[in-house]
Amino acid sequence: MRTFLIILLLTPFMLKAQTEITQDSIFYKQKMEWFKEAKLGIFIHWGIYAVNGISESWSFYNNYISHEDYMKQLKGFTAKKYDPEYWAKLIKESGAKYSVITSKHHDGFALWNTKYGNLNAVKQSAAKKDVLTPFVKALRKNDLNVGIYFSLPDWSSDLYTNYTRDIKRYKIEDDPKRWDKFKKYYQGQLKELATNYKPDIWWFDGDWEHNDKEWDVPKVKSMLLSSNPKTIINSRLRQKGDYDTPEQGLPIMKPKSKYWELCMTMNESWGYQHSDNHYKSSQQVIDIFVDCISKGGNLLLDIGPKADGTIPDEQVKILKDLGRWTKKHSKAIYGTQAGIPYEYYYGPTALSKDSTLLYVYVRDIPKDGKVALRGIKNKINRIYVVGNGAMLEHDVFSKVYWSSYPGLTYIDVPKAVIDKYYTVIAVLLDGKIDLYDKVHGAIESN
Repeated sequence: MRTFLIILLLTPFMLKAQTEITQDSIFYKQKMEWFKEAKLGIFIHWGIYAVNGISESWSFYNNYISHEDYMKQLKGFTAKKYDPEYWAKLIKESGAKYSVITSKHHDGFALWNTKYGNLNAVKQSAAKKDVLTPFVKALRKNDLNVGIYFSLPDWSSDLYTNYTRDIKRYKIEDDPKRWDKFKKYYQGQLKELATNYKPDIWWFDGDWEHNDKEWDVPKVKSMLLSSNPKTIINSRLRQKGDYDTPEQGLPIMKPKSKYWELCMTMNESWGYQHSDNHYKSSQQVIDIFVDCISKGGNLLLDIGPKADGTIPDEQVKILKDLGRWTKKHSKAIYGTQAGIPYEYYYGPTALSKDSTLLYVYVRDIPKDGKVALRGIKNKINRIYVVGNGAMLEHDVFSKVYWSSYPGLTYIDVPKAVIDKYYTVIAVLLDGKIDLYDKVHGAIESN
């Protein structure tokens, strides 16, 4: 009886807690919706490292150059040809739905006029101006979501623990007051950014140097969400964010995370480097993008502007080529979900939000003018070329009345409809896709 009364008294509180969890889950799904549908973002690494074309921050941290010589680049960061409107329009033309820019990398150089310290574009660089604010405004003007990259470490600050790979300024336990001053410094900068820009995405980096408690992760996250409850945080806030961020390496298997984004360079460098001409071709970039789509993720493709604010021609070409392809195939990109396993089609695929449209990505010209689907149990109502509208014929083989095995579907793909990069075929089904997953055996009845 006593147990029953306790349960009776606790029930309202249990129901309230359960309701709150459900509401939080619904809110989380809603705030992540635009990100999941966006598919493509443009990353921007821009800082004083573009002057000499050296590794951003890491060049002095790894002792390739002295910190003093690294900082001499401030004199060459002019931004004299910087055109934030052009940047934003080019990003939109690429088909991207959002952009993430390095407000401050590990070297501590800030692109905005922060009141915390004086290492920023206004007070110390040759540019003598805030270069972050006009870009954020240009993104908003072009209906693009805003992402702010922020490095938690600041290797140039005397308040920070680490200086280079070999030199540590101090240990937190030896000088906790100094560390508290650094936390006020970096959290003050975050509050400035949150107040001024209310970014849609926070893209953190460098969290590996300290633990949750040392970074004040709960406090930081609470501050950012209080400024903008709908903001999205990447996983590099000690894995306390909203989505995963694999770097450079395209996932071989579909990631387990529901929300993820591959961040990747066009060549081998994040920031502009004069000598790095090892660019991926437009075809290769689209290859990787299509693979991300087929696995249900996003691609955050990086550009590295020069110190004067111009974007290298090679990078502009890739963005424009990407834009022509995304514009033509928008229906098969945005708002889609991960496709079917490769056992059913030897290539990347995607599904519409309601799973009634299967998008088949064809990279090359099929040898016999046909592509094959296996194990699709649905009736196919129509097959057409995305961005072209041409209807395609198909044949079904190996389907017999005495078995539930759905047979092999061969789709005719004439050369006239082949796209330069990827031809996308839409297969309209009679309902949600239904895949055959049984072991097909010998005849039992005829």
